[in-house]
Amino acid sequence: MVTPLKKFKLRYADATLFFGEKSIADLEAWVRGKQIIGLVMSRSAAKTSGALQEVLEILTTHNIVYVPFNDVTPNPSASQAVSCAELFRKERVDSIIAIGGGSVIDVGKTVSLLINSNLSPSDLVKGVRAEKAIPLAAVNLTHGTGSEIDRYAVLTFEETGEKRGFTARYPEVSIDDPRFTLTLSRDQTLFTSLDAFYHAYESATSSYTNMFVQTLSSEAAEIIANNLPETVENLKSIEHRSRLLYASMIAGISIDIALTHLNHALEHAFSGLNPNLPHGEGLAILGPRIIYHVHKAVPEDSAVILKHLDPSIRPVAEDAEKAYTAVKEFQRKLGLERKLSDYGFGPDDIPSIVSYTMKMIKERYKSTPLIVNEDVIKDIILDAL
Repeated sequence: MVTPLKKFKLRYADATLFFGEKSIADLEAWVRGKQIIGLVMSRSAAKTSGALQEVLEILTTHNIVYVPFNDVTPNPSASQAVSCAELFRKERVDSIIAIGGGSVIDVGKTVSLLINSNLSPSDLVKGVRAEKAIPLAAVNLTHGTGSEIDRYAVLTFEETGEKRGFTARYPEVSIDDPRFTLTLSRDQTLFTSLDAFYHAYESATSSYTNMFVQTLSSEAAEIIANNLPETVENLKSIEHRSRLLYASMIAGISIDIALTHLNHALEHAFSGLNPNLPHGEGLAILGPRIIYHVHKAVPEDSAVILKHLDPSIRPVAEDAEKAYTAVKEFQRKLGLERKLSDYGFGPDDIPSIVSYTMKMIKERYKSTPLIVNEDVIKDIILDAL
């Protein structure tokens, strides 16, 4: 029997997060005094999860007008953020509630920065800061990205196929209500949880890691290792969902502090070219071979996480192959069998992706804890094809 987690309130950076069943009620204090709220959503998840209905009940109680935008897709494009900002500007929206997973929350963050400025998403990627953002709340529907507690957003630029992460902002208020994760499919449950696992692994092995990050990341990895296998077999377990949601959230804090590195740099290249590749699945396909190379470089940091998959993994470079096998087998037992070739990628794609990834690591992923050359990237891609 798994004991349900108790509700709690967390203040981190500029965000106030409410965690636990029926924590959506804590959104009520935030909406008071607002007049026109824009709702950022995907096409169905907000409604299917039940979150939209509960948000609308709160808005109706306070006679607040709402403007829906429900065109956000997985691996969202910069043009979606621009279209949403244009709609909200036209309707004089004064605040935003993003109801969804990482893609939706990332668009909500971006739109809150664009709406009262002349900036574009490209400006934000370049580090140009908006002078004034409008208020933003996030109602999180997945246990994957941690976007409800971190300051980052990721968008794909259609004209180039580049998927770029950038510093955006924290939501003012975030809701982590595990009830809204119960409608995630088996694949969504698996992919989002593995996204959180790789957040824990990359932040713990980042060149910017520290004791606090490793404490959070180790806890997150242990929770995922212990709870994900049962959750994918019992999708309606609120207890296991609560734990995975908690793991995702604390792994979100970890990457907010210590960042991600090689896996995210490489995966963004693939899902930027093919947005049908789920982000978490892309990380998982590439992840085992990346872990092989990372464990060789920083075995002590790597073992902090991997001991939860295989306690016999030692903090020594010689156990890199064992690290690779442990992650590969963990994912295989969960049913993750697809390869990059299932999404249309082949050997002909390697040169351009190697070139792009090398550029990204040099420019944006200084957190990478090993010296990466073209041979390393080719080895990772060939293993994933």
